[in-house]
Amino acid sequence: MATLASHNDYSLYANAFGFLRQPLDFKPSESDADVVVCGLPFDLATTGRSGSRMGPGAIRQASIHLAWEVKRWPWDFALSDKLKLVDAGDLIFDCGDAEQFCERVEAHTDKLLAANKTVLSFGGDHFVTLPLLRSHARKHGKLALLHFDAHTDTYSGEARYDHGTMFYHAPREGLIDTDHSIQVGIRTDYERDSHLFKVIDAAEANELSASDIAEQIKQRVGELPMYLSFDIDCLDPAFAPGTGTPVCGGLSTDKILKVLRGLQGLNIVGMDVVEVAPAYDHSEVTALAAATIATELLYLQTQR
Repeated sequence: MATLASHNDYSLYANAFGFLRQPLDFKPSESDADVVVCGLPFDLATTGRSGSRMGPGAIRQASIHLAWEVKRWPWDFALSDKLKLVDAGDLIFDCGDAEQFCERVEAHTDKLLAANKTVLSFGGDHFVTLPLLRSHARKHGKLALLHFDAHTDTYSGEARYDHGTMFYHAPREGLIDTDHSIQVGIRTDYERDSHLFKVIDAAEANELSASDIAEQIKQRVGELPMYLSFDIDCLDPAFAPGTGTPVCGGLSTDKILKVLRGLQGLNIVGMDVVEVAPAYDHSEVTALAAATIATELLYLQTQR
């Protein structure tokens, strides 16, 4: 009689549904998980190349290349030894209804946070961060924001749904404290004289050591609860071609991973990885980078 394979005896690509091959759980607030993964397949706010709605699936698929390692280098312990993780699948909303999408993101996240879960979200375009911040601010109060990106996303405009305006609206809604927030990797124009955030631009970040960047982040954030948002276009297109608005001159995957590992001890209460557009990817380079960054964020959760 055939038997089910054990965790260590699976075909690499067979039945790989959840992130890091974790089980899908459609009642995650009732689970014993510490962290819940949520996919947000939304790109109605995109201004460049569309397709990031396919990002959550691509990140999950690429994560199978990470799941076979019991211990993820350079960490000296298995993630599962210190953290319980489930994947809640993708948020369902009516196609084309951006308002309903926001309402459902907030309701879904509110429920998870009320159950004391930490939420790791996969976009989708970067607009998804705004409803996520609304939920996290209701739970934790005003937040520090750590934002990795090529763009500041602080652009004002008439559009209600735009993936370049979230961090214009968030401080005005009282969601984040800009005096304790910082943006890393910026390499597009912004109004420096009136800009509310501290910026380590890409040119500076590429000259600084990873430990120097991490130290500046820690000094800026302080003791506040922090939301971490990672737009994959923070990476140079050489390391992340599969995104809607690529900008040359970005950071390497290696540099980013070293920066993230330097953030141990910060109170990271929510996190997302966004803007993976697999139609423009090559050999899963971008999706694998996103999955690896997300895995590092999970390891950071064990160090709070």
